Amino acid sequence: MQEKLNEIRALALKRIQESDTPEKLKEIQIAVLGKKGELTSIMKTLKDVSPEDRPKVGQMINDARAEIEKNLEEASKKMQEQVRNARLKAEVIDVTLPAKKPVIGHRHPNTIALEEVERIFVGLGYEITEGPEIEKDYYNFEALNIPADHPAKDEQDTFYINGEMLLRTQTSSTQIHAMEQGKPPIRILAPGRVFRADEVDATHSPSFHQIEGLVVDKNITFADLKGTLAQFAKELFGEDTKVKFRPHHFPFTEPSAEMDVSCFKCGGKGCRFCKGSGWIEILGCGMVHPKVLERCNIDTNEYTGFAFGVGLERIALLKYEIDDMRLLYENDARFLDQF
Repeated sequence: MQEKLNEIRALALKRIQESDTPEKLKEIQIAVLGKKGELTSIMKTLKDVSPEDRPKVGQMINDARAEIEKNLEEASKKMQEQVRNARLKAEVIDVTLPAKKPVIGHRHPNTIALEEVERIFVGLGYEITEGPEIEKDYYNFEALNIPADHPAKDEQDTFYINGEMLLRTQTSSTQIHAMEQGKPPIRILAPGRVFRADEVDATHSPSFHQIEGLVVDKNITFADLKGTLAQFAKELFGEDTKVKFRPHHFPFTEPSAEMDVSCFKCGGKGCRFCKGSGWIEILGCGMVHPKVLERCNIDTNEYTGFAFGVGLERIALLKYEIDDMRLLYENDARFLDQF
C-alpha cells in the first residue's frame, strides 16, 4: 500500500511540475483526487485493511493527498502570476506616444433642420407636441374628414395592422388628439415619423418625417395662415424669400392651398435647383375644415383655425442641397461628416 501511494504521489508531482496550463492541472486533480481518482480508489480499500493498520494507512493517504493538493495550489498560483505579468507587460502604455483623438458624433441633417423649424415656431408661441406612431383609423382618417371609401385609405398606400389600427400616414392625426385634450386657443407644432407604402427612390421612402402645425382660436383667418408661413419661410430660407399660394385640395382643410417659396439659390430668376421656374414647392396648408372642428367638440361659430404640414426631409434636402433622400438613411460617415 505504501509503495502504491508513493508511486501515485511521485507521478502526480512530476505531472504537476511539467504542466504549463490551468487545464492540465485540472486534469491531474480529477485523475488523482476526483471521485474516481487514484487516491479515492485506494481510500475505498481501507475496509480490507486490518483494524490495527487502518489509522496508519489512512494517515499515509491523507498525507499524500495534502502534498498533492499543496503542489497543485502552488502551481496554479504560479501560473496565474505568469498570466498576470504577461498581461501587464502587453498593456504597458507609452505615455510619450500621441493620444488617440476620440471620434465625436454630431447631429443628423434631419435633426438640424427640425431644431431650426422648432426654434422658429416656438418663437411664434407654438408648443411642441407628439402623437402615437401606431394610430387608430379614426384619428388617422375618419376624424380628419376622410371617409371609408376615400382613395387615401387604400391598402396600397397604408400599412394596416388590423381593421382598426395602422401605422400613421400623417402627423395630422396629432391635431385631433390636441383638440380633444385641450381647449382653444391651441397653437401646436407636431413633428414625427410617418409611414406610407411607397417605393424607395431619390424622393420617396416608406418611412419619413412630417411636421404638422395647428392653430385654433377666435377670428383666425387665411390671412393669419399666410402671414405665419411667410414669416416661417423668411426665417428658414432668408429674409428675401417670397411665398405664393396655389389652390389645392385636402379633405381636412377648406379652403386648401400649397405654398411655394422663391428659389433661394437664384433669387427667383430660374436655375437648375428650381428647374427654371424660380419657385420651389414646400408645404400644404389650409383652414381647418368645420367638420374636423365639430368632431372635436369645438364650436365653429366661435372658433376657426388653420393647419399646415411640411416634410422634414423636404426641408433638409432643400436647405442643404441634397439631391437624394436615401443619403439621409444610409449612415455613410463620409456624407454625415459634412454636417
